[in-house]
Amino acid sequence: MEDPKPGTDPAASPGGATTGSSEDEVAIPDTLPVLPVRNTVLFPGLIAPLTIGRPSSRKLLEESLPHSKIIGIFTQKDAATEEPGPEDIYHVGVAARVLKLLRQPDDTLVIVVQALERIAFVRALVVAPFLRAEIRLLKSTTPPADNLEFTATVEELRETALKLVEMTLDPPDQAAAVIRNLRDPGQLADFMAGSLNLPVEQKQPLLEELDVARRVRAVLKHVAAQLEIARIQQKIQKDVTSAITDQQRRAFLREQVRAIQKELGEDDGGVEQQIEELRQRLQAAGPPEPVLQQAERELRRLQHLHPASPEYAVVVSYLETLAELPWNKLTEDNLDLDRAQKILDRDHFDLEKVKRRLIEYLAVRKLNPQGHGPILCFCGPPGVGKTSLGQSIADALGRKFARVSLGGVHDEAEIRGHRRTYIGSMPGRIIQEIRRAGSRNPVLMLDEIDKLGSDFRGDPASALLEVLDPRQNHAFVDHYLDVPFDLSQVMFICTANVMDTVPAPLRDRMEVIELHGYTDREKLEIARRYLVKRQLQEHGLKNGQCRFTQPALRRIIQDYTREAGVRELERQIAAICRHVAARVARGEITSFTVTPQQVETILGPPRYIHETRLTSGRPGVVTGLAWTPTGGEILHIEALAYPGKGNILLTGQIGDVMRESAQAALSLVKSRARQLGIPTDAFKDMDLHIHVPAGAVPKDGPSAGVAMFTAIASLFSNQPVRPDIAMTGEITLRGIVLPIGGLKEKSLAALRAGIRTVIIPKHNEKDLAELPPEVKQQIQFHPVETVDEVLALALKTGRRAAASTPTRTRRKATASPKPAAISSNP
Repeated sequence: MEDPKPGTDPAASPGGATTGSSEDEVAIPDTLPVLPVRNTVLFPGLIAPLTIGRPSSRKLLEESLPHSKIIGIFTQKDAATEEPGPEDIYHVGVAARVLKLLRQPDDTLVIVVQALERIAFVRALVVAPFLRAEIRLLKSTTPPADNLEFTATVEELRETALKLVEMTLDPPDQAAAVIRNLRDPGQLADFMAGSLNLPVEQKQPLLEELDVARRVRAVLKHVAAQLEIARIQQKIQKDVTSAITDQQRRAFLREQVRAIQKELGEDDGGVEQQIEELRQRLQAAGPPEPVLQQAERELRRLQHLHPASPEYAVVVSYLETLAELPWNKLTEDNLDLDRAQKILDRDHFDLEKVKRRLIEYLAVRKLNPQGHGPILCFCGPPGVGKTSLGQSIADALGRKFARVSLGGVHDEAEIRGHRRTYIGSMPGRIIQEIRRAGSRNPVLMLDEIDKLGSDFRGDPASALLEVLDPRQNHAFVDHYLDVPFDLSQVMFICTANVMDTVPAPLRDRMEVIELHGYTDREKLEIARRYLVKRQLQEHGLKNGQCRFTQPALRRIIQDYTREAGVRELERQIAAICRHVAARVARGEITSFTVTPQQVETILGPPRYIHETRLTSGRPGVVTGLAWTPTGGEILHIEALAYPGKGNILLTGQIGDVMRESAQAALSLVKSRARQLGIPTDAFKDMDLHIHVPAGAVPKDGPSAGVAMFTAIASLFSNQPVRPDIAMTGEITLRGIVLPIGGLKEKSLAALRAGIRTVIIPKHNEKDLAELPPEVKQQIQFHPVETVDEVLALALKTGRRAAASTPTRTRRKATASPKPAAISSNP
């Protein structure tokens, strides 16, 4: 940020009246780096300090000053713009010479500049990393010396300025001497224009005025107005002083405010009226008695504070916050279960488990309106509809909806608020959202709860423990309010992508509902029912102007997206809609049907290469299954032996857990060497290399043990592994197969890759009931308890174990490529 140095009025400093001709001796180039400044208008001849904090401005100084001390300074039209472009600045500014550069302890820069000449911004040459422009010098026109009217106006300006200096309580040093000694009318006008306390909107026209006569008259008008204000202030001061007696000194400041308001015709009762209005608002809000007592104490303090003091503003803001909170405002719940079911079905496809749980919640509320419901947490990959479910729940209940994004929050005050000892303190996000909702029982969604941080400012996750406990939050105390507020009627809904990063005490307070990724069939239905309609509406297309065929949508899903949710799918549909909208707007077509061939024409070649099953079996190569945040994937685990000293090498950016699985698998194979028909000395003189392809993709997790064991056993026994089979599971040194997570995602990955036989742990057999129907119909699952059963199924020459009970399935599917990061177990 570039502003005048705090506490300094650059135009009023004696150095600001540079009357010499030093600026005439400086050659001003035709192109200059442009420094935008906020709330400051510099006039030629003035010297001013500027504080530099913006990165682009720092870059400008670092690269330009070693070559030239001349820069262009232009004022921003809007001080809030962080990175102004050519259209965000006034096009008349000054060329200035940088006299000094100081580096501050807070890593900002302070430069002292001398304004030289008026310049005009002609055109931008470079925009980044900072603005450089072609400029043009502007010359002022001065009336001839024998123009008596102009001479009289100049002298009137000089006299009025001297009177203003005399009436100023703290005039700048030698200001009167500078005004008397300035002979050039243009310099005198510029000096006074820079000295006046005027907004940018009034100063900028004075800078742009090149006719010295008109400039002098305009400045004279402003100086006269400020002189009149100074006279009125003196009169007010005298009136107040005469009304004060020894018994009234304690009310001095209050009397002065009244006198100012009376002079301006704005006498509206002052502090007493404001206090009375606050008291009435607080009583109308109906807070509990302890809150009213606290508010009354603050109102009594307010009577003894000066309205201009910072503490006065803090107390007023606090009382206004208390008055605006919905202490007794509750929306009536709509407990029509059939209506709620229709709303949930209207907004979301599938998610039957989540919908059933929400209907159960409404049923309990209907039977026990005073009960405290659970804290729900929707956990699942991005894009499956967690956040939008909150709005649907609020619509179904007839409640207000509020959302707090917790991603990246690392300050406890964001939850509990700031204490009122600080200027600018405010309540926490919870209280703020309830105030905006205007109801004490909204549906409040705490989004991305798994991405909370913590640092020296506190731990927001710990601050949420009280908020998310129905037995404690009836008396939640925000640090700013410092009085209890009842949160027990708020329906809190949290969302998270994974629960691993959520602290255990916080996780214990929530009922976690898993939302799994969508199958290709579910994505197709979501696209048909929701996404296509929404994108057609957003792009101004009617149903008849753009129609998506089912094969086209299936092509987009399979070849252009790789996700558990549907966000990328909607983006690809939007890209096609934009293409069609452009052709319709040009009049090239009136209607368009999107086919698989048109998809490739518009979106380009397929973005993802499908990972398919192995075409043939060979020793040491096994297909494993992995879980990722964007869905399941298949992993080809390869093992290779070569002469060595019995060492093991693991590659493919494998994490520590998978390394341990590989070590355990090797040990288990060595212990069963005789049973597997492997010579006992086969490991002594051979090195083992285990590789998981896609080495740039990190992989870790505990469910790759079965696949690694099978790869090593297949390699050393020289028995090929069936190419149409995939497996998942962890192993122990006793050869027991342990359960895994993410079975749905892994089975979907196998289906897409064309694999029809999957080996799973016996303990995961219960999870088969939750798999989509198309998966259970097309994949044959083999639950196993020991690695012996795995080998009997996986090795081509192995004996099928009688203990395995397959589930028959049939269907054709496509594959999905690898994501950016892979974990073999969620």
